[in-house]
Amino acid sequence: MILTDKQIRDAVSTGDIEIEPFEESQVEAASYDLRVGEHGATTKSKQKVDIKGTGFLLLEPGDFGVVEVMEVIKFSDQHAGRIGLRSKYARKGIIATTGPQIDPGFHGRLVLGLTNLTPQSVSIPYGDDILTIEIHKLSEPSERPYSGPYQGRLSLGPEELEAIAESEGMALSEVLTTLKTLTVNVAELSSQMKTFQWLLPTILAVGLAVISVVVAISG
Repeated sequence: MILTDKQIRDAVSTGDIEIEPFEESQVEAASYDLRVGEHGATTKSKQKVDIKGTGFLLLEPGDFGVVEVMEVIKFSDQHAGRIGLRSKYARKGIIATTGPQIDPGFHGRLVLGLTNLTPQSVSIPYGDDILTIEIHKLSEPSERPYSGPYQGRLSLGPEELEAIAESEGMALSEVLTTLKTLTVNVAELSSQMKTFQWLLPTILAVGLAVISVVVAISG
């Protein structure tokens, strides 16, 4: 059963689910919107970024980044969540690479993976709505609630930061920049070749004329 707006508020008030900080304005008709949190990182920056301090995280064209959500979530053994990227970011060409579900018994702060598939930079502002979750109440409590490696995690993990900081080779954003530069260079070379092709008959004519003069003088 998917919880409605009233059922979400009731579940929070009874403690069956916890969302901290909880804001009434984030409750939708049958979902809850999660916001961009304090920290992130990108393959372009290759380091932890203070999103709250700078006001935003910038995803360059082709860039991959990870972003903490603001809220800490705790589900009972009888609640699960389905995650979806807010459509306003999907329409900008951003795709999310996080898992699709929050398991029963989960407690922690979600970390969202984002990839910019467009040729334009996309700004991810601090505190902006970025994820929406449908909260489901199961017919009975799970016998095996979540107890995986992300249980209780409240910030970016070292494995995510190390993977970004130590990434070898060019990030997709750098590949796109290189391809763009090559495209410009090829276009300039093509233009120069067209100019040369236009001048070639004149150069040949002048050359033949000079040769004819030389031959005539020699004769």
